[in-house]
Amino acid sequence: MLDRTPTDALDRARIAAITAAITCIAVVGIGLSLSIPLLSIEMSRMGASSTLVGVNTAVAGLASIVTVPFVPRLAARVGVVRLLLLAIGTGALTLVAFKLLHGIAWWFVLRFIFSAALGVLFVLSEFWINHAAPPARRGLVMGIYASVLALGFAVGPTLLAVLGTEGYPPYLAGAALFLFGMIPLFLARGLSPHLTGGGSRSFLGYARLVPAATLAALAYGAVETGGFAILPLYGLRLGYEAETAAGLVSVLSLGNVLFQIPFGWLADKVDRRRVLLGSALGGAVGCAFIPLASASFPLLLALLFVSGGLAGTLYTVGLAHLGASVRGGDLAGANAAFIVLYNIGLMLGPPVIGGGMDLMAPHGFAYALSGLFLAYVAALLVSGSRPAHP
Repeated sequence: MLDRTPTDALDRARIAAITAAITCIAVVGIGLSLSIPLLSIEMSRMGASSTLVGVNTAVAGLASIVTVPFVPRLAARVGVVRLLLLAIGTGALTLVAFKLLHGIAWWFVLRFIFSAALGVLFVLSEFWINHAAPPARRGLVMGIYASVLALGFAVGPTLLAVLGTEGYPPYLAGAALFLFGMIPLFLARGLSPHLTGGGSRSFLGYARLVPAATLAALAYGAVETGGFAILPLYGLRLGYEAETAAGLVSVLSLGNVLFQIPFGWLADKVDRRRVLLGSALGGAVGCAFIPLASASFPLLLALLFVSGGLAGTLYTVGLAHLGASVRGGDLAGANAAFIVLYNIGLMLGPPVIGGGMDLMAPHGFAYALSGLFLAYVAALLVSGSRPAHP
């Protein structure tokens, strides 16, 4: 019994650390998913064009790309929990400032600050989870994390429907959710990993270190964001009513939620590169068959569900592969590269998929999605990186 005590204590510490990091990022996810549509609606009320709203939203990706590479070094100086708390506080204050500084010019500055704070939260939370996850269950842990985060993103718009989009209540509620995310961090502050350095490589060095993982983030960012943005337009082109076309996005999201845990579990049993390759090939085939299925609504829903779920596994299994291949300060640096490439994909996906639909209306939407999956398959095969064993 005495021999098992250290192991049991270590397991309890791991569970507490993982729970704190997941709870923190899930609460922030709710606040974030509440704020994105809220800010778009408010900008429209302020007289901004759709193009200007889109450009302002794109600042989020730019902020992450510019600031995230510096997060590991900053965390090494300040401390992981301190920097997480600072980022949460900054996010909460900035969200309220959107309502106080009611001017479009200010909103570009605030969007940059807000998104930079979110970049810090995602890099350090995912680093903490990957660091604390037991190697034999890393895929399962990342699957749980991705599922909880996806559920958090589903809650935000629901809260917005309850609170409305006018006045201070939605802004204050979003800020309160951010601050609530501090509680698990305070409770687990003694369990956070310590960074003694920000890593020994450049951003490109980390991107090349585990290309199967970092390019998975790029592919997922492009497929997820482009799919979510253009799918309602594709539904309209197919002749569905606006409400039905918009509801197709929920099918993609549902697949994303339900695929994470089983594929995370699978990634602990099978070479993770093979899981990534299978997911990407499955996504490519599924999307290629969408045009044929478009005449049957149930079949279209089934393919969207599967394609959305397989796309989501690229992020989950990619993170698990990253954690299995890199440790210490280099893991934080590699995680930063992962987030940056996700944001690059976020900026590339919508114009590529939208352009595909314009070139081959309407089914270019599906073919462009399939092409993005296949591009990742090609990169995965060419990279020649060593498989990471479970």
